[in-house]
Amino acid sequence: MAISEFRYTRRVQFAETDLAGVVHFSWYFRYMEEAEHALWREAGLSIAPPGQIGFPRVAAAVDFQAPLRFEDVFEVHVRIEAITRRSIRYAHRILKDGQPVATGTMTAVCVTRDPELRATEIPDSILTRLAPATGAS
Repeated sequence: MAISEFRYTRRVQFAETDLAGVVHFSWYFRYMEEAEHALWREAGLSIAPPGQIGFPRVAAAVDFQAPLRFEDVFEVHVRIEAITRRSIRYAHRILKDGQPVATGTMTAVCVTRDPELRATEIPDSILTRLAPATGAS
């Protein structure tokens, strides 16, 4: 199954809003990360695979076009924009009623965790499963 652009639907919770009733900017990064994790699950993977590797973020950015408010239902569209032997860059679009709310990117690097973080190659078993999310399947 091709998952070149994965769609994740969510509803804004009250605790995610600020005193103006608008979603606090920090939540957009969480929404993007939730969509990334859902993409991995759709590919039959976990972002936290057993063993000694992990995927910390090394870059993240969001550009805002419109606000989200309490109980708004929205979609996060995520795709893998670039993948190398050691890193994955995701592109995100957040939409409400088909209209743009925000766009963003996140870059994660594969690292070993024993005894300290060190960049390492992404296992082939993960690359193979994520290949459809690059649109190059």
